[in-house]
Amino acid sequence: MPGQGSGGNVLAAICSFFIPGLGQLVQGRILAALIFAIIAFGGYALWFLVIPAIIGGLAHLWSIIDAARFRGVGP
Repeated sequence: MPGQGSGGNVLAAICSFFIPGLGQLVQGRILAALIFAIIAFGGYALWFLVIPAIIGGLAHLWSIIDAARFRGVGP
C-alpha cells in the first residue's frame, strides 16, 4: 500500500478540501469520514454561534491533513 505523500493521499487531501471527510471515504475509512463530515457540517450549520463554526473549520482542516498524512496498514 502506498505511503505518505503518495498520489492517492494527494487525491484524498484534495477531495477533503472540497468536502470534509470525502478524502477519508476515498481511502476506505468510513467511520473517520462520517465523524469529520458530521463535525464540520454541524459546525458550519451553526455558524451564527461562532464557536461551533470555528470547531467546524478546524475539523475541516484536520480532515485535509489527516487524509494527506494517512498511512495504510502494512503488509
